Amino acid sequence: MYPIFITDEPDASVEIASLPGQRRWGINKLEGFLAPLVKKGLQSVILFGVPLKCEKDMRGTPADDPSGPVMLAIKKIRELFPTIYIACDVCLCEYTDHGHCGLLKTDGSIDNSPSVDRIAQVAVNYAKAGAHCVAPSDMMDGRIKGIKRGLIDAKLGNKCTLMSYSAKFASCMYGPFRDAAGSAPSFGDRKCYQLPPAAKGLARRAIQRDTAEGADIIMVKPALPYLDVIADAAELAPDHPLACYQVSGEFAMIHAGAAAGVYDLRTMAFESVDSMIRAGATLILTYFTPEFLEWLDN
Repeated sequence: MYPIFITDEPDASVEIASLPGQRRWGINKLEGFLAPLVKKGLQSVILFGVPLKCEKDMRGTPADDPSGPVMLAIKKIRELFPTIYIACDVCLCEYTDHGHCGLLKTDGSIDNSPSVDRIAQVAVNYAKAGAHCVAPSDMMDGRIKGIKRGLIDAKLGNKCTLMSYSAKFASCMYGPFRDAAGSAPSFGDRKCYQLPPAAKGLARRAIQRDTAEGADIIMVKPALPYLDVIADAAELAPDHPLACYQVSGEFAMIHAGAAAGVYDLRTMAFESVDSMIRAGATLILTYFTPEFLEWLDN
């Protein structure tokens, strides 16, 4: 599954310096960008909105604006490439004026219940726009149950898959993504709602909670430093598809090592995802998707 960044500048094609070969794309550039990849076999994407011109607020109102980048991209891709499976990341950090993933109390801490309600509202609106899958990455407690209920009430429970970022760690490997999406928090950090790197038990509990609340797919993020958690997820949810996200820092790190002559880029890219498959992953989100399509065709 290929993560792509969609901006609200319709004709944008802007290089992301910290993510080699990746760009922010405007809605008018999607056909030219995706058509060669679809021809090579691209089957799925996950969309991340990058609003640059809208007015952000404390509720993340632009997240599901009908004229916003993600909503327009869903419809455009469905129209142009009806065979592509479209997932949408669901979070508020790109759209709030404070850059955090939920709504805040007056003291600046996360207000969980209204955050869940707002996240569920955004997810349902993406599904109504035509997303095949919604993927909440916010890490608010109880949001899987809230989204599943929202999808069922909207009569979309059997039409839209729910992929949960179940074990999302407070990693140092998200820097290039935050450059790409403009989603760094304006104060503090996200350690109060993402998992500490050593928290194996919390990760296991989160995986079990999300499967019980109705997640259709479980995800571990990042991937390479957390292969043990991927293996745990395969054990705890053996009947669920298991995704992992080879995040921006992993991708940039592999490129940096190859550029320094430490190893061959293609060989290391394959070795990295082979380890994820060996750990139990059945779906990998990776920025290497275009290269894999090319390499596997040769």
